[in-house]
Amino acid sequence: MTSNALEWMSAKDAAAAIAAGRITSKELTEACLASIERQEETVGAWTFLRREHALMQAEMADDAHRAGRPQGPLHGVPVGVKDIFDTHDMPTEDGSPLHAGRTPRRDATAVARLRQAGAIIMGKTVTTEFAVYNPGKTANPHDPSRTPGGSSSGSAAAVAAGMVPLAIGSQTNGSVIRPASFCGIVGYKPSFGLISRHGALTLSRTLDHVGVFARSVEDAALIAECMIGFDPADPDTRPVAPPPLLAAAQSAPPVPPRLAFVPSPVWDQAEPETQAAFEELFEAVKEVPGVHIERLDLSERYAEAIELHRVIMETDLAVNLRAEYDAAPDQISPVLRAMIERGRREHGAFDYARAIASIPALNSLLEDILFAYDAIITPAAPGVAPPRATTGSPVFCTLWTHCGLPAVTIPLLQGERGLPIGVQLVSIRGDDARLLRTASWLAKLDLS
Repeated sequence: MTSNALEWMSAKDAAAAIAAGRITSKELTEACLASIERQEETVGAWTFLRREHALMQAEMADDAHRAGRPQGPLHGVPVGVKDIFDTHDMPTEDGSPLHAGRTPRRDATAVARLRQAGAIIMGKTVTTEFAVYNPGKTANPHDPSRTPGGSSSGSAAAVAAGMVPLAIGSQTNGSVIRPASFCGIVGYKPSFGLISRHGALTLSRTLDHVGVFARSVEDAALIAECMIGFDPADPDTRPVAPPPLLAAAQSAPPVPPRLAFVPSPVWDQAEPETQAAFEELFEAVKEVPGVHIERLDLSERYAEAIELHRVIMETDLAVNLRAEYDAAPDQISPVLRAMIERGRREHGAFDYARAIASIPALNSLLEDILFAYDAIITPAAPGVAPPRATTGSPVFCTLWTHCGLPAVTIPLLQGERGLPIGVQLVSIRGDDARLLRTASWLAKLDLS
């Protein structure tokens, strides 16, 4: 098999091929490294990568396979890790000079579970400064003059460029769904509390989620399933049976899905070509035999979630980055410094408590509305990736992140010069398996 074929192999197929002895982990890892060497100067997806360290892990995985030792579902498959997740064998610098050279002693729970599943931790991918808005060095693989999005910029770009089949990131506002949309890949943010955040940079306990990047819904389900589970070190995880994500993503819906097209309360912020593309998608899905889809306009009450989310995020940033701000405010970007200062000075206890209380109230209302649908369809971002001076607006993700709902984006649409526009699907909290089944169905649907 050629190097090019290996670097674009799906994670699911690669794991199966390694398990069957058709390829080795070393061959797959070498193909990914070759792709990185060809493109890294232009794309800039990595902040830490050592060829010899990646190959050593791959050789150990091959030795375990030859010895007949148990293999996990990601045995021998390379994965990129956003540089806010602790790794005991690599630096974790959080995209800031204030944390330069920081090398943790233990893995984050998500990373530990990836290793237990047999994954090769290829290296650390670029994050924006403290996983907020200030752009890093990464370029969009489709057009290097444009942003890959943020804050999980390196993870999204690495998967889109064929450098690794899988990567993990985080989302406090739109940091998984938005870069996946801009880079033309699948991004999945599970329901709040499904994946432990222990050992990852904390921005907001209320809003932080771990998410994944892949080139198919099935691969996204595969890697997410490996990380889901109760962790006593993350008090927002629960000791419940994990959802069967991969089985659901690989199965057909038992009956034609019921869908709702939700422009969302920020529809006016979508670019004209995005609005036109979604109207066309809506009309095309309506023509699919048996499928029920209707337009659903949420009330203006949901628009308030944008401001409530900002109050929580800025207040929590002020608390969780207080040591860095107090020590060296001049080494924090103006955009982040302004957010921290608003969190310190503008948001009172009443505002913060009211914003926190809005989450269960909004969820209750949304469950009443969305229970009748397998998923809602809505934009992942206002449009195609903008220039690299910005990471783009997360506004089409804010309501769903605020409420902790599961969301996935799939690369169905195109805009300016063929650049990707993601289609975001959302469901009620805890309905992740059905959401991924519906997303997989939609991704394979012939709408021509």
